[in-house]
Amino acid sequence: MSLWVDQYRPRSLDDLHYHQGLSARLRSLAASGDFPHMLFYGPSGAGKKTRIACTLKELFGPGVEKIKIDQRIFLTPSKRKLEVNLVQSNFHIEITPSETGNYDRIVIQELLKEIAQTQQVDLNAKQRFKVVIINEADSLSRDAQAALRRTMEKYMSNMRIILCANSTSRLIAPIRSRCLLMRVAAPDSDAMGTVLDYVARRVGFDLPPDVAGQIVEDAAGNMRKALLVLEALKMQSPDLSGNLSIAKPDWETYCHKVADLIVQEQTPARVMEVRAKFYELLSHCIPPTVILKTVAERVVERVDEALKADIMHWAAFYEVRMRVGSKKIFHLEAWVVKVMSLYKQFFYGMDLTGFD
Repeated sequence: MSLWVDQYRPRSLDDLHYHQGLSARLRSLAASGDFPHMLFYGPSGAGKKTRIACTLKELFGPGVEKIKIDQRIFLTPSKRKLEVNLVQSNFHIEITPSETGNYDRIVIQELLKEIAQTQQVDLNAKQRFKVVIINEADSLSRDAQAALRRTMEKYMSNMRIILCANSTSRLIAPIRSRCLLMRVAAPDSDAMGTVLDYVARRVGFDLPPDVAGQIVEDAAGNMRKALLVLEALKMQSPDLSGNLSIAKPDWETYCHKVADLIVQEQTPARVMEVRAKFYELLSHCIPPTVILKTVAERVVERVDEALKADIMHWAAFYEVRMRVGSKKIFHLEAWVVKVMSLYKQFFYGMDLTGFD
């Protein structure tokens, strides 16, 4: 049985409950004969992939929903095999090249070239081009982005590319300039409440306003998280009454414990203890940028007002270095040491002998 977030996902642009102006613009673009390359960007859980799927249905009709999952194998120059999962229909292919790490350029070059050189097989299709959806586009390497740029120029006649990213900051300017940018902002509280009420009615129960408000506050603009929490609460308490508590993910609780350790003691031994906990989080595939953001927000809650700006400044500084570098743990640890030194300077003067 499907989760509610998938079962009640909108299937067309008309079914979307928020950002109506954006839906109207996408509908107009799909109806025109000149559909461009596009870049959808916005925070996680805002509905980027849902809007892309609805736009594809507007472009090609219901046949685009008949999808299959396939696996392709690519060979690197050193004859190493790369396995990549594809989601495809007769009209589009969805890929996540960043899963292959530094070999994403090979996937981009070979797969897109192959798709671009094949003609649309469905003679009844509304459009004569195929669409390639590239997820996590902001995680592509610079080489892969350069290869993508050349492909976008060369095969425009029978292929369109839709990029999906959380931010445009890590995409090179030539790619951004070749796409029509679509910002999918996080829904506001009213929009999230409307969606939660709609799903509750479809399931067959009334959602109390206080519970809806609690879910919306916890989700912080993430519609996917809000629907998952709603389903979890319904399973926990079918009548949604009593003292409901929204459980935090284990990794988030663990990050909060790390932040507490940083604030409680500032010594080299504590740095080593925090490093071990960072390794634990990384080994469970929690993205390093998410770790840094979660820990930094928790630390800011626990420190004096005078330190908050500096702590977030250095978190942003080391996040940029983390994205450029390769060893994530180095930058996480460097931020911890910086925060500890700031904390000691503030509370104990300039006595930093423990870090000499």
